[in-house]
Amino acid sequence: MIGAIIGDTVGSRFEWDNNKSKKFTFLHPECFLTDDSFMTLAIGAALLRCKPDFNDLSAQAVQWMQEIGRAYPDGCYGGRFAQWLYESNPQPYNSFGNGSAMRVSAVAYVGNSEQQVKELCHAVTAVTHNHPEGLKGAEATAMAIYLARTGSDMADIRRYICRNYYDLNFTLDDIWEDYLFNETCQETVPQALQAFFESTGFEDAVRNAISIGGDSDTLAAITGSVAAAYYGVPTEIRQQITEYMDEFQLSILQEFENRYPDSAK
Repeated sequence: MIGAIIGDTVGSRFEWDNNKSKKFTFLHPECFLTDDSFMTLAIGAALLRCKPDFNDLSAQAVQWMQEIGRAYPDGCYGGRFAQWLYESNPQPYNSFGNGSAMRVSAVAYVGNSEQQVKELCHAVTAVTHNHPEGLKGAEATAMAIYLARTGSDMADIRRYICRNYYDLNFTLDDIWEDYLFNETCQETVPQALQAFFESTGFEDAVRNAISIGGDSDTLAAITGSVAAAYYGVPTEIRQQITEYMDEFQLSILQEFENRYPDSAK
C-alpha cells in the first residue's frame, strides 16, 4: 500500500497542473493525500477486518470505503463515486474509471496465489467498478504487484501483462507529447505500468509516471504500487511519507504491514 500512497501524494500537486518532466521536488510541502490513498487504506482495512475465508470481503470493502471516504470528504472523489459513498444501499454502477486500479494494491499482498489474488481483487472491485474494463484494470495492477513481490523479473511481468491484459506497444517517449488527462482504466493502467517497465528504481518509476502528465496522482499511485513491490521503498522516502499522514491513516498502514510484512520489502 505504501507505494500507492507515496505515488498519490507525489502526484497530488500535478493532477490539474501537469509537470511534463522528471525534474521536480519529490515530496513537496504542497503535496497531500487524495482519494487514491484513502481508498487504498480502506481496502487494506477491509482485508484486515474480514473473515479468514474472505466471504465477507465485499461487504467489508463497502463499509470501509464509505467510512473512510466520509471521514475524508475533501479527497477529490469522482462524481459518481462521491455519491456512492453516501448511499444507504450502495450498488455497483458499471464504472471503468481508474479508481478501481489505484486502490487495489493490498490484495496482492494478501493473496497466496494468482487465482486468489484475482478473486480478492474482484471482490473489492466489483462493488463499484463492475464494467469489464474496470475489473480488468484492477486485476492487471494487482497481478503486476503480486508477480513483482513474489520474485518475477521485469521482463516476465511485462510478458504476463501483454499476454493477459494490455498490448504495451508504446514507449513513454511515444506518448509524452500528446497524452492528456484521462480517468479511464484503459487509458491509465497501461501507461502507469509502462512507467514502471521503463524505470530503474522506485523513485524513478514515480517520476516516469508524473512526467507523462494526465491524471498524475492516480498514474503515480498505480506505478508506485508496482514499483514498491519490485524495488522496495527507500528508507528516507518511507520516513518522509509519514509526515503527510495522520494517526488513523498510519495505524491502518502499520497494522497491515505488521500482518503482511513483505509489504515493507
